[in-house]
This record gives sequence, C-alpha cells and structure tokens, in this order.
Amino acid sequence: MYRFFKPILFLLSPEKAHGITMRFLIFARYIPSVQFILRKLFVLEDVRLEKNILGLHFKNPVGLAAGFDKDAKYIAALTDLGFGFIEIGTVTPVAQSGNEQPRLFRLPESEALINRMGFNNGGVEAMVGRLKKLKKRQIIIGGNIGKNKITPNETAYLDYEKCFLALFPYVDYFVVNVSSPNTPDLRALQDKAPLNFLLAHVQSLNNQQEKPKPVFLKIAPDLNTAQLDDILDIVASNKLAGIVATNTTISREKLKESADTIKNIGAGGVSGKPLSEVSTEVIRYLRQNTRQKNLIIIGAGGIASGDDVLEKLNAGADLIQIYTGLIYEGPGLAKAINKKILNTQP
Repeated sequence: MYRFFKPILFLLSPEKAHGITMRFLIFARYIPSVQFILRKLFVLEDVRLEKNILGLHFKNPVGLAAGFDKDAKYIAALTDLGFGFIEIGTVTPVAQSGNEQPRLFRLPESEALINRMGFNNGGVEAMVGRLKKLKKRQIIIGGNIGKNKITPNETAYLDYEKCFLALFPYVDYFVVNVSSPNTPDLRALQDKAPLNFLLAHVQSLNNQQEKPKPVFLKIAPDLNTAQLDDILDIVASNKLAGIVATNTTISREKLKESADTIKNIGAGGVSGKPLSEVSTEVIRYLRQNTRQKNLIIIGAGGIASGDDVLEKLNAGADLIQIYTGLIYEGPGLAKAINKKILNTQP
C-alpha cells in the first residue's frame, strides 16, 4: 500500500508530507473500522517480543525515535503503527520556531534525510497539557529534553531542569539530548566537564523524587573512542540507566548524491542508511567497554529492515528506535522488524 502513496508524498515537502500523514492517522481513530484495519496491517503482538527493562514493560523492542512527534500531538495515533514505545520531543522550556524552512531534505539515492530543524517545538507546558489529556496510557513514553537556542551553555542545566520537572509525572523515562548538530554549541555539552555537571544535576533532581525514573543520554555518532570512554565513565559515575546511540551525523562521507546537491542543501544532520554502520559500531564499542553490568543501550541510526535491527541487537543494543526508515519503508516497518525478530528466535 505504501508503494502507491510514497511517490505522491514525495512530491510534497517532507514537513508537509509528515503533517498530512499524521492528520490521516488522527482522523482514522474516529472511524473504528479504519482503525481496526490499520492495527491489523501494522501491529504485531506476541509475548515473545515483550521486554521488561528498568521496571518498564515494553510490548516489543521497536520504538519511535524523538523528532517524529516533537510536541506529543500524535501519541494515540502512533500506537496504531505497532511501536513498543514512543519518544517525544526534543522539547525545550519555551516554545521556539526552530530554523528557517526549508530545513528537512530527502536524499532518495542514499535513503537518508538531512535536517536542521533546530528543536522547533511548542514548549514543555504545551506538551504537558497534551499528556494530561491522554485518556488511557497504552504505550511506554519517553521524554527527550533539550535547551532553548538562546540559552547559553553555562545555564543550560536550568533548561533541562525545567523540562525534567514539568514532564516527570507524565513520561516513563527521560533522554538528555546534547547531541543535535542544529542548536549552536549544543554538542559542546558532550565535553567531559559540562556533561558531568549536567547529568549530575539531572540525576540529583531525579533522586529527589519518590520514585526516580530511568535517565538516558543521547550521543552523537561522531565521537572518537576517547570521548566515548569519557561518556561511559560519566554515565556510570552518575548512575544513568543507559545511552541512546546515536543521533544524526555531521559527516557527508557515505551519501550517494552529487557534491553539488549536498552543498546546496547545506548544514544539518544526516540520518538514514548512511548512518547504519557507524551507529552499530558505536553500540558495539559501548557494550564492550562499559563497566556497568546493567547499562541499557537504545540503538538508533540507519535502521530500514529487520536485518539492520539484528545487527544492532547483536552489537549490544537492548532496544531500538526508528525514524528515517519509516519515510522510505513505510508504516509497516515496525511490524516487519518484529516479524524478523520472531523468526530468529528458537
């Protein structure tokens, strides 16, 4: 079915196509017969897929990565696409428009995207308002938190604090995002001293709660082994639950499009197939070098098939997330991945 709609959607800008698709999913929920068909097409339930991790029950290990539902507008609709969990955000304390459009670009030859969205979102209070209205929690929800563009790194911890405290009653886990390439100087927070300070502050807030929640760190794929070692040390010393590996890359090495095409697009992070190998290697390095026996790794980057997922699971991921693969493979991707996982089990 997606083979028919994909060429039509690709005639539209990526952001417009995303909006139309999500409006359709929301509309479908008002027509029980259509929703039933969607769930038959895209949802696979099997006890062998279920995972209990960090006190959370995942119906399956396939999650939707942050960035797809930045403002928690589509959680109910997205449950009809077979995900085991959904990560909302990245959200900031105050609403911001992000970078100027166009800021999201398809690279069909590479099955990739380049984005420089810039944390466009409606702010954490608006997100909380929507989460309060969720009638029935049907899926694990993660909150991906960041800082506003105008906030200097020296006081960035206060932005993360505001988002953390506001979202705490409404999400199941948190992801601290310091790895987007599209907010000026954000990646500098991955350096050892500022990262340790930030994560220690977030964990201090977490430990003050009656029931602390799992906190993850989302990292870039462009880090060297020394930087990864630092991150493992910081994550361990601050007793974080785990790491999301990885965000988009600033590298253009594996893109198949012409140099002129890539140059004309300009700055932004690359997601999709060109990221697959490097993200898997980061996962492998983290798993082999961590001193945390219970470190949870959420693998993301370049997943377009069940085989891609098996590579990441074999490298050491506990859960995985998809985004760009949905654009190219369609809404049946989560189900296809879960089928592949089941087929490899004894």
